[in-house]
Formats: sequence, C-alpha cells, structure tokens
Amino acid sequence: MDDSGFDYEIIVIDDGSPDGTLEIAEKLQEIYGKEKIVLKPRAKKLGLGTAYVHGMKHATGNFIVIMDADLSHHPKFIPRFIALQKSKDYDIVSGSRYIAGGGVHGWDLKRKTVSRGANFLTQLMLRPGASDLTGSFRLYKKDVLQRLVDVCVSKGYVFQMEMLVRARNLGYTIGEVPITFVDRVYGESKLGGSEIVQFVKGLLYLFATT
Repeated sequence: MDDSGFDYEIIVIDDGSPDGTLEIAEKLQEIYGKEKIVLKPRAKKLGLGTAYVHGMKHATGNFIVIMDADLSHHPKFIPRFIALQKSKDYDIVSGSRYIAGGGVHGWDLKRKTVSRGANFLTQLMLRPGASDLTGSFRLYKKDVLQRLVDVCVSKGYVFQMEMLVRARNLGYTIGEVPITFVDRVYGESKLGGSEIVQFVKGLLYLFATT
C-alpha cells in the first residue's frame, strides 16, 4: 500500500502496439518497480477477451479495474468506483458517459450522434439495467469477471456490450459512476462502416439470445 491508500498493481497488456506503449510502460516500471507495474505483452493483437484472460492470470487482487492505457479513461475516477463498490457491494461498477455528470470530449458531431444512437438502440432492445454498454472503463469482482469472460462469445466492439447484458441475466449487481471520456490525443480512433455493421449484428444476436 502506498500514499494512495490502496493496495494495487497495474498490469499492462500490450499486443504489439506500434505507438510505443510498451516502451513507456517499461520506463514506468523502472521508476515504480516490477511489483507495481507488471508488464505482460503479447506478440500480436489477439482480441479483447483473450487480453482479459491474460491479465486475470497475473492479477493477485480480488478486484480488477479495466481501462484504456491512453488516458481516455482518467485514473481520477478509480477512487469513486471503489467507494461505490464498497457502499453496496456491487459485483460490477461501470463508468458511464450517459448519466448526469458524465460526457465526452474530443468527438465530432457524427461520432457523438452514432454513439447516442447506438446507446438508444441498446436500451430499447436489450433493457440492460446500465446506461453505457459500449464503454470499457469498469471495476469487476475478479470471480465475476472470470465468469463473464467464460460465457461471452462476442469479439471487438460488441464484447463490452455483451459483458453487461450477460451480467444482468446472471443476476450480478451493477453500479454506475459518471465519467468524462476524452478521445485520444495521439493515434487514431476509427469508427467506420465495418464497426457499425459489427455492432448491429452483435445487437441483433444479443436480442435473439438474451
């Protein structure tokens, strides 16, 4: 435990990223030590679900926070996740851009419209009991995350959505914390036709099977 008041480790899963993520993580490891910064890189991109499994194998705690490493998800929200989880013993605490106090910075009107439209459709068709299904900034009880990874079959963009829908079906409790998502400054976030088609297919699959 350090000055933060929390006993934690940061596990970095890098799938051969060309933007220097691993090199930066290695420098942080030199500063903070191998016990705090745990590097578990993989040679190539193998998918989000397998990255979760890979990370869980090396996690020593009872809770896991999933977040993007490009600071689109700000660490300042993590204490709020922890406080909310403790208050009601939630199985999952999900960061939401769509409740009071949440939002997005750095997206153009097209992307905001697509995101809002996608969220509206998911709420209408799936009634998931959570306001933000496509975000990935979440806190899980470790055993709950393991169970969800075992039952989810989707890949890519739809995976996050399926995680919360399956969680609802399995009776897990979900709390929400408002977050501000800030689009990456470096690199590129793509939202093309193929991603939209993938989302629609995944939505219809979950509608038919849940």
